[in-house]
Amino acid sequence: MASMVMVALEATIVATAMPQIVTQLGGLHLYSWVFSSFLLAQTAMTVVFGKLADLYGRKPVMLAGISIFLVGSVLAGFAWSMPAMIVFRLIQGVGAGAIQPVSMTIVADLYPARERGKVQGYLASVWAISAVLGPMVGGLIIRDMSWAWIFWLNVPIGLASAVGFMAFLHEKDRHERPSLDIAGAVLFTAAIGSLMMALTDAGTSNTSHALFESGVFCVCALLFVLQERRAVDPMMSFNVWGQRPIAASNCVTVLLGMAMMGLTTFLPMYVQGVLQGTPVVAGLALTMMMVGWPLGATVSAKSLHRFGLRQLLVFGSGIVPLGAIVFALLTPDSTAVLAGLGSLIMGLGMGITSVSSMVLIQEIVAPAQRGSGTASNLFSRNLGNTLGATLFGAVLNYGLAHTKSAVAITADQIKQLLDGQAHGVIQNSVVRLALHQSLHITFLAMFVISVVMLLTAMLVPPVSLKRVSQVPTHEAL
Repeated sequence: MASMVMVALEATIVATAMPQIVTQLGGLHLYSWVFSSFLLAQTAMTVVFGKLADLYGRKPVMLAGISIFLVGSVLAGFAWSMPAMIVFRLIQGVGAGAIQPVSMTIVADLYPARERGKVQGYLASVWAISAVLGPMVGGLIIRDMSWAWIFWLNVPIGLASAVGFMAFLHEKDRHERPSLDIAGAVLFTAAIGSLMMALTDAGTSNTSHALFESGVFCVCALLFVLQERRAVDPMMSFNVWGQRPIAASNCVTVLLGMAMMGLTTFLPMYVQGVLQGTPVVAGLALTMMMVGWPLGATVSAKSLHRFGLRQLLVFGSGIVPLGAIVFALLTPDSTAVLAGLGSLIMGLGMGITSVSSMVLIQEIVAPAQRGSGTASNLFSRNLGNTLGATLFGAVLNYGLAHTKSAVAITADQIKQLLDGQAHGVIQNSVVRLALHQSLHITFLAMFVISVVMLLTAMLVPPVSLKRVSQVPTHEAL
C-alpha cells in the first residue's frame, strides 16, 4: 500500500502543481507531455516488468521499480526546463510500470483468492484516498513551499516501502538461469510507445506525426510477433494471452479503461460548463466515482466465494451502463447531484469488474506466470485510458463542429465559459447549449462502450476458485 501511494498520488498531486510549474519553467506547448510521458512509460513497461518478476522474483523487481521511481522523483524536483521535466517524468513512469503490477502479484502470491479480493480492496482504497488528498496536499505545498516538494514527497514514502519489502518479503532462492527475451522486450516497448504517441497526436493537428508513429508501431508489432514465435522463453506468451478467459477479461478491462477516461475527462467539464457548478462541485461529483470504486471492490471481495468470478464480472459490467445512461440523460436543467449519482454507480460497477477480472486472470495462470498475467490486466486498463482519451476527444470535436447553433463554437469560448468569463447572457446560453449537445454525444458513446463491455464480459467462461489455504510468506513465493 505504501508503494502504491506514490503512484496513486502522481495522478492528482502533479496536476494541481502543473500550472505553477509551467509558469516558472515555460514551455506551455509541452504541458500535456508531462502527463503523457509518465503514462506512456508506465504502460509500455508494465508487461516487461511483469515478465521480469516471473523470471527473477518479485522482490528484486519491486525494489528496482521503487529505486527508479525515486530517482525520477528527485530529478523532477530539480528540473530546470519543461523538456527536462518530461524526461524525469518518463523515468518516474518506468518505475511505476514495475510498482503497480508487481505489488498486485505479491498480493496474489501471499493470499488465496477467497482472501485476495479484500486485500485488493485495501489497495483500491489507496487510490480513492489519494484522489481526495492529492489536490489538497498539492495545494498546501504550492501555497507554502516550493513545487519541488510535490516530487520529493515520494522519497520518505518510497524508502519506507523499500525497507518493508526487504524486511518482510522472503522468497526462495532461484538457482536456475532464466532466458531473458531482450529483443522481445525492446520491440514491445517500441511498439507500445509509438502506438500511444500516435493516439496522442491523433487527437491534435499533428496528422503527419500520427501517421509516422502508426507506421513505426506496425513495423515493430510485426517484428515483435516474429521474435516471440522464435524465442525460447518469450516475453509475452501468446498461449497465455490467447486463452479465452484471459483474452475476454482483458478486453473487458480495455473497455473499462475507455469508459473511465470518458467519465473522468468530461464529467467536470459538463458540471462546470453546462450545469454551471463550481470547480469544487465538479470535483465532488467526480470523487463519487472514487467512493464507488473501493466500495465495489469490497463488495466483490466479500462475494467471490458465494457467486463466482464470472458472475461477478458480468454483474459489475452490467452496473456500469446503468451509471452511463444517467449521463446520457442529463440536460442543462439537471442537478450536479444526479451527475454525482451516475458517477457513484459507474465507480461501483468498475470496482466490482476490476477486482473480479484481476482475480480471474490470477487464478487461471500458473504461479510462474502470475506476474505476466497480472501485468496484462493492468496494461489493458492503461491502454484503454489512452484509447478512450483519443476516441472521446474526437467525438467531442465532432459534436462541437456539428452543433445546431448558427455560428461555430471555438475552444476559447468554451474556456471562457468554464472559467466563468463568458460575455453576455445570450452568448453564454449559446455556448452552454452547444457544449451540452457535444457532450451528450460523448456520453452516448460512453454508454455504447459500457454496453459492449457487458457483452464482452458474457463471453468469459465460468472459472472456479482454487481451494488454496493460507501459506506462509516464504513458501508463497
